[in-house]
Amino acid sequence: MIARRRGAFAVSVALVLPVLPVLLAGCGSQVKPGSAAHAGATTPASPTPPTPTPTPPTPTAPWPTTPSPTAFPSTGSPASPTPTALPVAAALRCATAAVDAMPATLRAGQLLMAGVPIADPSSGASLVRADLLGGVFLVGRTVTTPSAVATQLGVLQRAAREATGVPLLVAADQEGGKIQALRGTGFGTMASALQQGALDETALRAKARQWAAGLAVAGVNLDLAPVADTVPAGFARRNPPIGALDRQFGSSPERVAGHVAAFVAGARESGVLTTVKHFPGLGRVTKNTDFSPSVVDSQTTVDDPDLRPFAAGIRAGAGAVMVSSAIYRKIDPDRQAVFSRAVIEGLLRRRLGYDGVVMTDDVGSAVAVRSVAPGQRAVLFVRSGGDLVLTVDPTQAAAMRSALIAEASTSPSFARRVTQSATRIVALKAAAGLLPCGA
Repeated sequence: MIARRRGAFAVSVALVLPVLPVLLAGCGSQVKPGSAAHAGATTPASPTPPTPTPTPPTPTAPWPTTPSPTAFPSTGSPASPTPTALPVAAALRCATAAVDAMPATLRAGQLLMAGVPIADPSSGASLVRADLLGGVFLVGRTVTTPSAVATQLGVLQRAAREATGVPLLVAADQEGGKIQALRGTGFGTMASALQQGALDETALRAKARQWAAGLAVAGVNLDLAPVADTVPAGFARRNPPIGALDRQFGSSPERVAGHVAAFVAGARESGVLTTVKHFPGLGRVTKNTDFSPSVVDSQTTVDDPDLRPFAAGIRAGAGAVMVSSAIYRKIDPDRQAVFSRAVIEGLLRRRLGYDGVVMTDDVGSAVAVRSVAPGQRAVLFVRSGGDLVLTVDPTQAAAMRSALIAEASTSPSFARRVTQSATRIVALKAAAGLLPCGA
């Protein structure tokens, strides 16, 4: 087991405390049929640039203290009631105790989210047990009902409970328009984000609450939405990952920010975590990281107005922030964002003041990461300050977990990073009412 730490780790816990309500901040995935997006750089993380720090996002109220209907649903029925959501201090106490008691294998597993087929999620139970996963992602598209999905996900949650004692984050791409993984009675028909952007914020919040209610009954507790990328006016057709698919709320960061916050708030009201993506933005690129080995943004800066929607989503209480796999030349010209300490630690954590869960876009199937071995993808991301590694390809989860364990066994500083990330992820689950522990 990794030795318990009350010195250096106490500092990291103290850093999380003021922003655990904000620790609910977003992820997502780029558009590839049945998948999320990607990441991949081959060099070590870069030093954080010495940039001035703006006012951090204002922490929001803790996650609503009402039972969430998403954890451990019973087979043969819709999701069953779950433990009550916890306030900040209690969630941290719960997470710290749980992670302190974990051997290295379990800690590393909490940092992994692997794909399972959306048409048959329960087939992933052996994967959950073997790789001790912290989360699963529903890969593909299907027409079904929330109760049918809940029955399948109940099998996965029981597998996680038996293998790790900690419930799974269950994620799906439920943005709207062409990107709606779950369809059918109970899930509704979601307009595209571009159409959602034409609604006023109050109306979008109500719609998001309604859409998320179906996910909550199904047992999906993490929506990989909303997209916080801003696509400049007249550029949409030249922007394959976002604009060409109408995934943006609009062309002005101010409008996008308001709609991101409304979507996040509405989903929260139905007990579903959200993910703002794809930090620091894919609205200006001309290639898709899912299909191209090198995607470059030559415009985005550390004080760019297009960062405002991400800050708005964080303030509204998103569950995670998803980092893109593009290269941002004016922030870190040498590394993709997902492997860049300058982007994750320097810009997102220090400059924007965010200390919640940071996740990758897909680093399993995306072309952008093929030059990096699967295990190294996980190690580089965590070393750069990230927490949750998403691989749509489940066969890569074992190599990623093994690499995290091996690196932690030889590097005390990396072992501390794994523990810090596992605590963030478990605290997110506790704050959302997914973890069965007392206040």
